[in-house]
Formats: sequence, structure tokens, C-alpha cells
Amino acid sequence: MEAFLFQASLYLGAAVLLVPLAVRLGLGSVLGYLAAGIVLGPVSGLAGAESQGLQHVAEFGVVMMLFLIGLELEPRILWDMRHRLLGMGGVQVVATTATITLILVLMGKDVRVALTIGMLLSLSSTAIVLQTLTEKNLMRSPGGRAGFSVLLMQDIAVIPILALVPLLAMPMLGGPTADLFGVVNPADPVVTSHPMPAAEPLLDFFQSLDPWADTLATLGIVAAIMTAGHFLSRPVFRFVHASRLPEMSTFVSLLIVIGIAFLMALVGLSPALGTFIAGVVLANSEFRHQIEADIRPFKGLLLGLFFITVGIGIDFDVFWRAPGLIIAATLGLIALKAAILFILSIVFEIKGKDRFLFSLALAQGGEFGFLLVSFARSEGVLGLALGQEVLLVISLSMLLTPLLFLIYDLIARQIVHAAPSRKPDAVDEKGRVLIAGIGRFGQVVNRIARSSGLSTVVLDSDMGAIETMRRFGVKGFFGDPSRPELLDAAGLATAEVLVVAVDDRANVLKIVRHARQVRPDIHIVARARDRVHVYELYQAGANDIVRETFDSSVRAGRYVLENTGFTEYEASQLSQTFWRLDRAAMRDLAALWVPGTPVHLNEAYVARVRQLDSELKSALIDELEQARPAPEAPMVILDDPRPDAA
Repeated sequence: MEAFLFQASLYLGAAVLLVPLAVRLGLGSVLGYLAAGIVLGPVSGLAGAESQGLQHVAEFGVVMMLFLIGLELEPRILWDMRHRLLGMGGVQVVATTATITLILVLMGKDVRVALTIGMLLSLSSTAIVLQTLTEKNLMRSPGGRAGFSVLLMQDIAVIPILALVPLLAMPMLGGPTADLFGVVNPADPVVTSHPMPAAEPLLDFFQSLDPWADTLATLGIVAAIMTAGHFLSRPVFRFVHASRLPEMSTFVSLLIVIGIAFLMALVGLSPALGTFIAGVVLANSEFRHQIEADIRPFKGLLLGLFFITVGIGIDFDVFWRAPGLIIAATLGLIALKAAILFILSIVFEIKGKDRFLFSLALAQGGEFGFLLVSFARSEGVLGLALGQEVLLVISLSMLLTPLLFLIYDLIARQIVHAAPSRKPDAVDEKGRVLIAGIGRFGQVVNRIARSSGLSTVVLDSDMGAIETMRRFGVKGFFGDPSRPELLDAAGLATAEVLVVAVDDRANVLKIVRHARQVRPDIHIVARARDRVHVYELYQAGANDIVRETFDSSVRAGRYVLENTGFTEYEASQLSQTFWRLDRAAMRDLAALWVPGTPVHLNEAYVARVRQLDSELKSALIDELEQARPAPEAPMVILDDPRPDAA
């Protein structure tokens, strides 16, 4: 027990230290788990042989991942994406697999080994790519959307790959094996499993079936999984929820995944295939979100443990035997995949910088490659040394992914600078109100002003937004309002009010500072992202500073009060008082704000915030007492003063 607790503490401690660090550095959680395994294994030697048995348990996290992928893919969504999935994604997987297979066959490798390596290297890192695209706000770009379609197809392609690998098993791999570069290594260790006695009769029964009976049994189990998922999931979950025991929901969710995995293993199919099918079947269930919430923590824990064990198992002696060849194979993989993706971007008309985003973002190996290497080794398709080399190539290519995105950033900047820029429109109107930025925020301001009879001039750098406004009969002018000469040309010298509603917070500051310097008398209304942005704009000279979500949040708070026992009048008075005092507090705190110092490290600022919070609570209590009518005094009946009263 003590040894187990010690090892568990090492695994958890390494993950807690290194995974958040890797995420903050932009490397992704997968590389953090790999780094934790490398530190525990090859670097420090604190973990080793016990990770092989642990890895078999951790591999079930991948089964859960595929179940969750299926759970998020409704059949309708898959059908709507069929052209990108089967076209762009399918061609990428097939073309990369075929090219790598051909290269390895020409190098003298067996075609079955070459095909296996080609399939697992055709996949990219879903975790790293999606996280990086999200962090860089590139998911909605054409290149980001195309990359997501390919990644989705790759995740789906794992299913047939897992089913195909056992068919490529080679009995001769039990003897001496050659690595990727033709070096002969000792025989690989044979991993044997010992099923539970209770499972042996079932395993023996299915193994003794004739081929035709085995096929019928396989089809029957797949049909049973789909039928049960469609018709039995609702009654089962309703029955479980009626017990009012939250842990029972987790029990039944785990039972679904584990039970289906066992049934698929009985007939010799990949457990991941069955759980993926079950996930797609349950995608339209009203219990989908509950199942996802129950399974996701186990999936994350087991997947993290799996990647840690992969890191522990990486043999850097293999790297040092031929470092040049390993690095060359890694760079060759990246170059090959980038070239194939670039050709696909031309075929599917991805243009400009999005073409390079699509090509470079998906040029690495993927985390599913770790699973497939382990699976192929256990099935006897890949030898130990060859598997280690492939793991090193995948790991190094993933480590280089941040560099690929840096290369894309450089290329994108060059394309933007080289592209002919559209000339700004000549502003032929003047208005009392000058609006810089016509997004969601500026549109509302413009509508209110124009509907009230005020003349406005709208300036925005987004030609699409300007053209959309023109279709609705609202005139706007194309130009970057952060450029002083364009702002001056738009009528800054004669406008009464300047509304700064652009998205970029740095541009908001730039516009406010220029306007205040040129026109000390103009009234400036500025849009702010947060409190710190408010302080910056206050010092820059803005008159009215509007936080994007403040007014809507106060309104939502008023609704909360109205539905928790307060009258509409009381809720209105309390929200108005809060709004007034918070705005006054912002001016007070702006004087204490120190540029460049985080507010939580500013002692004077923190002390004043605590004091203002106390004053706010007292003011709201006083306001509530004034808003509520005083209780009526009890009626006092005096003795009748009439002399004839009895």
C-alpha cells in the first residue's frame, strides 16, 4: 500500500506541476503530461516498469474520449459536414497514409508495417491545435474551420484504423525485429493477459464460433448496441434518477461505456468502435449532458495518466543512437504533411494567410498516434524499437507545433503587409456625432442618435460591416479610426460628441488620447472592456466610460431581485442605487490605480475596495428601508368620554 501511495503521489505531483506550466507556455496539456512522464521516467528514474501495467488501464481513457466524441456528433451535424469531412479530411488521411507508406516501402520496410506507420502518422494533434486556434482567436477563420473539419475526420478515422491494425498483425515479429533505420534489436517482450475466470467461458465460446457465426454475432451485438441506446437509455436513466442518488448516474454512465467495450472485445472488434457508435446514438438523448458530465472527469484523468505512461516509456537511448536520423524523420514528417495540406488548400480554395494556417497547424503528429503505437505493438504489428522511434518522431513534431504557429504568424504579417490595402473612403458629410466603430455596440448608439434626429458620421475599418449597414440604408465610411488623419477627415474638428466603440482596447486608448489632444472641448463617450480599461480611459481624458457588460449585468441583477421576494419598486431603487454608487466608486478608485501594477497587488487600492464594499452594503440596506413603507401603528381604542356611556 505504501509503495502504491508513493507512486500515485509522484504521478499526481508531476502532473500538477508541469501540466499547468505547459498550458501557460502555450504548449498544451498533452505535452505537459508527456513532460511529466519524461521527468518521472527517463530523467529521474522514479518510475519505470510499473507503468506498463498502468498503461493498459489508462488506455481506457481513449475509449472514453471516443465515446464523448460520438456523443457530441449528432447524425444531422455529420451529414451537414459530409463534404468537408469526406472530401478535405478523408483525402488528407488517405493521401498522407499512402505517401508515407510508399516512402517506407521504398526504404525496405514490410508493406504492413509501412501501412501501420502511415496511418498513425497521418493524424494530427486535436488537443494542441484546437487549444492554440482558440487562444489565437483563429477558430472562426476559414483556415481554422477547415482545420477543425480535418481534425474531426481524423478522430473518426481512428475507429477504422483501430479495426484494421489487428488484421495487419505479423507472427514473425515475435523474433528479432528491425527498427525504422534497419538496425536489428533483441526480441520484443511478449505481453500476455490473464482474463478473469468468470470471463473465460464467454471468451472461449466466441473464439470457438465458425466464421459465419462470428460475423452474425458481431452484427447482432452492434445492432443490439444501437437498438438499446435508442430505446432503453431513457427508461434506464429515468429509473436511476428516481432513486435520487447522484452517484447512481455516474454508475450507469460508466456501465454503458465499460459494458459496450466488453461486448465489442468479445467479438474481436475495437472497444472504441462500439463506444463511438453508442455515443452517436445517444447524441440526441435528453440525458446526453448528464452522461457527458459523468464521463468527462474519468476521461481526463485516464488520458492524462496514459500520456504520462507514454512519456515514462520513451527511450532516449534510441534518440542518442541516431539523433540526426530522428530529427530528419521529424522534420520530414512535418514538411510532407504541410505539403499535402497545402495542395488540399489549393484544391478546396482556401486563400491567403488561411492557406498557411491550414497547412502548418496540422503538420505534426497527434496524441492518437501514441495510442495506435501502443495498440500496434500489443497486436504484434510494430516491434519495440520501431515503436519507440515512431513515438519520438510524434513527440518531437508536437513539441515543434508552437514554432509552426510562430512561422504562420510571420507569414501572415508578410501577406497582410504585401496585400494591396483598400483606400479609405472620402468623407463627404459632417455630423454632430462622430462614431468610431460600428459593431454591436456602435450600432445601437447610432440608431438611438439617428432616430432622435441627430446627424452622425460612422467610421469603421471593417468593410463588411459598412456594406451591411448600407443595405439597411445607413451610410458609413470605410477607414481605420485609429489613424489620426482619417479621424480628422471624418469631422473631429466640428463634431460635438465622439463615440469610441472599436473592439481593440489599445485602439480605443489611441483614439481617445488623440481626440482629447486635438479637441479639449469635445465630449468623448468610450467603450471599455473592464475596470482597468476604465482607469486607462479616465486618465486619457474620456468623459463618459461605458463598460461593455455593466448595464446589462445591473439589469440582470434587478430581475434576480424581482424574482426573489422584492417588489418591482424595491428592485428598481436598489439597482439604481448600486449603479450610481459603483460609478462614483470607479472615479474614486481611478485615483488610486497605478499603471503597470496589478490591482490585487496595490495595497491602497485593495483597502479602498473593501471600504467601498462595506459602504455599498450599508447604502443598499438604507435604500431598502426607505423604499418599504413603515408598518402601520396599532389602533388604540380610548374610553368613551360621553357621560352617558356605560
